[in-house]
Amino acid sequence: MRYETFFRDQLAALKAEGNYRTFAELERISGRFPRAFHHGIGREVTVWCSNDYLGMGQHPAVVAAMRDAVEKHGAGAGGTRNISGTSPQHVALERELAALHGKEAGLLFTSGYMSNWATIGTLAARMPGCIVLSDAANHASMIEGMRHSRAPKHVFRHNDAADLDRVLGELPADAPKIVAFESVYSMDGDIAPLSDLCDVAEKHDAMTYLDEVHGVGLYGPTGAGVSERDGVQHRLTVIEGTLAKGYGTVGGYIAGSAALCDYIRSFASGFIFSSALPPAVAAAALASVRHLRESQEERRLHQRQVATLRRRLDEEGLPHLRNPSHIVPVIVGDPIRCRGISERLLDRHGVYVQPINYPTVPRGTERLRFTATPLHSDEDIEHLVSALSETWSEFSLARAA
Repeated sequence: MRYETFFRDQLAALKAEGNYRTFAELERISGRFPRAFHHGIGREVTVWCSNDYLGMGQHPAVVAAMRDAVEKHGAGAGGTRNISGTSPQHVALERELAALHGKEAGLLFTSGYMSNWATIGTLAARMPGCIVLSDAANHASMIEGMRHSRAPKHVFRHNDAADLDRVLGELPADAPKIVAFESVYSMDGDIAPLSDLCDVAEKHDAMTYLDEVHGVGLYGPTGAGVSERDGVQHRLTVIEGTLAKGYGTVGGYIAGSAALCDYIRSFASGFIFSSALPPAVAAAALASVRHLRESQEERRLHQRQVATLRRRLDEEGLPHLRNPSHIVPVIVGDPIRCRGISERLLDRHGVYVQPINYPTVPRGTERLRFTATPLHSDEDIEHLVSALSETWSEFSLARAA
């Protein structure tokens, strides 16, 4: 086989269909987010697609905590948690996350992807006869964990508690079951009916596994997510979250009972064989979680700017998906046009937003996914909407009524 020819042909096909992805070399400037220097075009741009939803990656308390920890403890953790990588910073962060979610324990991972993959994969694989019930729109990391477990999987219609009830009712009553779903779905921005899903799971004696990665920091009185806002944290077996979005750092975690977290710690290969997060990262994340447990200002401003962006898009007739979350998807529906609009916004207007194409979203639903933050000013929003409106017309795209 001509391996290099195969690789080049596959890449050429990806480019031809408009789904080839490129990296933007962005230099984030601490204290100036959402501004960043774009090395590809050689000038400063405004970032409109960051998952640092609250700008906590540059918060003075977070930066200071990381700087102090680096100076005291160095750059790395020194190994896996089991060997030499556990520090007081890791222990304190796990305790804080457990308290945040009203659980007995927490467990840190190097990423949200790994926490989903390792936890779901371990639970489903090691409980004899376990069956997984998966929402149709679940994240790739959850699906990979299910696939890795080789446990039987049944998919229920997206955010449809009645369909979940139907599927569970067809399964053996005595089989262990895990119902896995998210709170905020990151591409359409819709929010799960958590209480209804818990009702159905409890009716059928199933565990509940909630991915809160796009909710933590952003919702609830202390930032514990949609499950806190909706008053259902205590009904969830496992709450999984990330430190890389609302909290502005990096890493993933689960929160649950002490026995469950210890079980994953003891049996999940993705945890056992991964080097620990650097203590400086854990210290920065701890500062971010603690700040957002007390402060409402970031969440208040965040929701205000999201609402302002939606209102201005409506006024310009720019079509965006209606949803109750902070994610604002503007549907283009064509991969070539989607990339073209993204490139023109960048080159002409200094607006940076990446196109979202297949396989992240289904073909025909290609989009620009905007994430307003508390640090985007009203002037930033006006500039974005003006630039997008001009570009929309140049590409002869239909406007909303």
